[in-house]
Formats: sequence, structure tokens, C-alpha cells
Amino acid sequence: IDPSFDWEEDRPPQTAWNDSIIYEVHVKGFTARHLGIPAEKRGTYAGLVSEPAIEYLKNLGITAVELLPVHDFLDEKYLVDRGLRNYWGYNTTNFFSPTSVYSSAGDTGGQVNEFKQMVKALHREGIEVILDVVYNHTSEGNQLGPTLSFRGIDNPTYYRLAEGDKRHYADYTGTGNSLNVHHPQVLQLVMDSLRYWVQEMHVDGFRFDLAAALARGLHEVDRLSAFLDIIHQDPVISQVKLIAEPWDLGEGGYQVGNFPILWTEWNGKYRDAVRRFWRGDEGQVRELAYRLSGSSDLYERSGRTPYASINFITAHDGFTLHDLVSYNEKHNEANAQDNKDGTNENLSWNCGAEGPTDDANIIELREHQKRNLLATLLLSEGVPMLCGGDEISRSQRGNNNAYCQDNDISWCDWKLDKNKEKLLAFVRLLVHIRSEHPGLRRRKFFQGRPIRGANVKDIIWLKPDGREMSDEDWNASRLHCLGVFLAGEIPDEVDGKGNPLVDSSLIILLNSNPDSVKFKMPELKAKWQIEVDTGAPDIKSDERMVNSSEIREVAGRSVVLLKQIA
Repeated sequence: IDPSFDWEEDRPPQTAWNDSIIYEVHVKGFTARHLGIPAEKRGTYAGLVSEPAIEYLKNLGITAVELLPVHDFLDEKYLVDRGLRNYWGYNTTNFFSPTSVYSSAGDTGGQVNEFKQMVKALHREGIEVILDVVYNHTSEGNQLGPTLSFRGIDNPTYYRLAEGDKRHYADYTGTGNSLNVHHPQVLQLVMDSLRYWVQEMHVDGFRFDLAAALARGLHEVDRLSAFLDIIHQDPVISQVKLIAEPWDLGEGGYQVGNFPILWTEWNGKYRDAVRRFWRGDEGQVRELAYRLSGSSDLYERSGRTPYASINFITAHDGFTLHDLVSYNEKHNEANAQDNKDGTNENLSWNCGAEGPTDDANIIELREHQKRNLLATLLLSEGVPMLCGGDEISRSQRGNNNAYCQDNDISWCDWKLDKNKEKLLAFVRLLVHIRSEHPGLRRRKFFQGRPIRGANVKDIIWLKPDGREMSDEDWNASRLHCLGVFLAGEIPDEVDGKGNPLVDSSLIILLNSNPDSVKFKMPELKAKWQIEVDTGAPDIKSDERMVNSSEIREVAGRSVVLLKQIA
């Protein structure tokens, strides 16, 4: 390839972790159906930074795109035989090459410059680029092949082989093989690749697929494995954003909360707790409180902070947000595996009939639950990750494992009806509110103690009667509502000028009951203004004011955010 490229004055945005909002997106699927983009650029690196796409990302307010795999990858034979393709790309063949599948410049080297142009254009708008990388296995599959490179060069060096049967592989990934990152040569390969993408391609961070597989010792996941240790010592890689998918498919592979300092993690416990609460499951309030406040139970003891938690409701792997509240069962028939693939997310959301419907009441109930889930995500401490297209109700028709659907099942539909436009506006509002309130993106955990010089705690968990939650209340299995007061004074934190960080005090009220609940405002001698009400998204300005000790009715299955104004 031609190594020359004019980066001009490119600088990494270096957005602070606590200020970050991640947008997980597929390079092709994001623009493949966008009629405002020239046909030759749709679904490409160039399309991702075309004027309509850039304008959309900026208006959405996200700070980073997390791209599904862009390393050169292979379509598995069993998919090709069925007329399908590996759409997601979690099947790497070459760790140094951007795939030409997403290149409008062809496959003779132009894809490298096009990728660099994409990064430079996103940086110019203050948007970071995070790559979803797959170093836990390769596209060479199991002992049946194909044999492409590493297996033919030095099979026992590059792969973890089964004990007592060196013909087969130790498979912690479910793909047929596991890369042997404990061998110095393999570890060097991975580190060289990571440095290449940072130094030559200017990316800002990585999300490591099945990271627990990389951290394994002989069998058990080891926090001090050679892979994690060398990343900490590397002067380049240790300075970028590092995100772990903290699990693999092997025994003991679920490692949420166990990665070391410098690492953030996809918080699967956050996803599960928020879903269960809004589904109406009993006994979820205590768990929800931990997740809303940054998951101190998972990260505080190891010296990490709230932004170690990457919070998400949905991701590429599973239902989209729209499908989550529209389907009780997965519908993966198009994958040609008799609907046996994918996880069983059997979630009854009480949102009416499955799938598409013309019933206005069912449609509104689904829209209401989407607002609840998105509001919870963007009002929680930690780093929110939005699955690309959820803000415009992207549907995969009930397919929760669309890895092989390179078609309109997976691609974003840019024909926005009234409900999609309203949801998009709602997400933009939530992002704006989050950016306005440092109290929603704290760098340190709450202490639950009075703030120095004040007579109020930094956080107070509230019952509907306005009083603080007791131990007995936390253990009440039938409690389906919760309030939280966040003090405006943020101790031990300063703004960009070194001044003490001060925000408006906030109250968040959450009610997963199907019926409305009356919340009494706490005795704080304050006036409050409603910023968000998922039960009344079009609330009028004269209905937004609430006084201290006043009763505020929170509609069934709703979130209300209030800001202190006096």
C-alpha cells in the first residue's frame, strides 16, 4: 500500500471517560439504506462520515462510535452454503488490515486511506473511534479448517490445544479455536496489531470481544495474565480506552467486575437489572439502586470508579430495543438453523401481541417502555452505550442473533414515522440533559454521607412517602418504585478551571408498577422543575413546577426527572 497520508492537524478528542457516550454501530448497516448518501458510498467508511451521517451523529450528541469488527474477516463455509454471510465480522483473518468489504475505494489498498479519512473526519467533529476487536480466535475454525495462515505456520504456538488430544482445540469462544496469547510470539502479534491501529490508524480505543478468553491462564481466568499485564506496561496501549466483554463460553468465564484498573467492562448485570425492573419482576429495587449509582458493589473495592461500568440495555448481540418490547420469543428463522441459535430472551413485557401491530394502545405502551429504558440508561452513573438504531426503533423482526443477516433485517431504516421522530427527539433531549449535569456523570462513587458544610447527604434513596429507604424497605420483594435524590454539591471534584464542581440537585423517580404511584417530595425547602416524564413526554410548561413536600403522581411504568431551581 501507499503509506503516505496527510493527517493534517489530527488530534485525538481524548474525551474523559465520565463524559463519554458510546454509540455501537455497524459500518455497513448504518448507511446501507440511507438515500441521502450517494449510492457508491452507502455502507462504507466514506459513508459513515458523509455529510448526512456526520450531521446525524453530531445532533445525537454521542462522543464515540464503537465499530463492530473492521479487521479483514472470512465468511464461514456453512454460511456460504446456506446463501448467508458473516455480517458482524467476528471471524478475523488478518489483524492488521481494514476489511475492503466496507471500502468504496476497492480492495487494492484504497481501503486503508479511506479508513484513515473516516477517523480524521470523526476526530474533526470531536467523535472518538473505538474498534471492536477479536483476538480470542481466528477464522481458521476447528480441526476441520480452513487452514489459511497460523495453523499452517505453527499450530501449537498460535492455538490452545486440547490436553491429551493435540489434534483438537481448547475452545473457549464457541468458534472452534482459541488463540494462545500466553505464547510470547502470539502476544507480540496482538500487541503489534493494537499499536498499529493506534499509531498508524489513529483509533482511540478498543472493545475486546470475549476478553475473558484472553485473560485465561491454563484454564481459569487470571486477572494477572500475561495479556492484561503487558497492556498495563505498554506506553501506547495503556493510554487509550480499553473495554472488556468480561465473559467467554468456558467454565468460570463470567468475570463482570473482575478486570483490573485501566479497564472498563460491559456491565451485563446492569442490563439484566434494568430489564427485570421495567419488566415488573419482584425484588429488583436493591439491585437497580446499585446499577443506577455506578455499580460500586462491582468496582469500588478494586479501586475503580463508576465509569468502569459500560452501561447498556441492548447491544448488537440480542434483541434491538424495539424488538425487546415487541417480541416474547426470538424469531431467527432466517438464519436457517430452525430457530435454535441465539439466546432465549423469553421476556414478557406485557406490551400486547407479539410483533407488528396497528393497535394504537399497544404501540404507545411499547413506546413508553422504550422511553423508560433509554431514560434509565442515560440518567445512570457510569458510561452509557447506545446500540445503533435503537433511537429510531430499528427492528430485526424479532431476530436476536442477526450475525449472518447482511440485508435489511440488520440495516437501519431511515424512513422515520412520527413515533420514530419522537423517540429520536427524546434521546437527543436525554443526551443534552446528561451533558448539562455533572451530577449524572460523577468520577467517584457516592458515599451516602452528609456533604462537608451541608446538612444533606450526597445521595438519598426515597420511598413514595418522601422518607429515606430503610433496611426493611430494601428487602421488600413487592416494592416496584424508587426515588433517588442526588445532591448538587459534588465533593472532591473540580471543573476545568479548578473550581469546586457544583450542579443542580436532582431527583429521579422510577415506577415499574402498571398503576400510578403518588410520590411525596422530600422536605428540602426547594422548588423543582420536571425535566423528563416518560409518561407525559409532551408535558406542558405550566405543569412542570413542583414544590417541596408536594405530592407528585408518577404514571404507571414511568420515569420522572426533577431539577432543583430554587
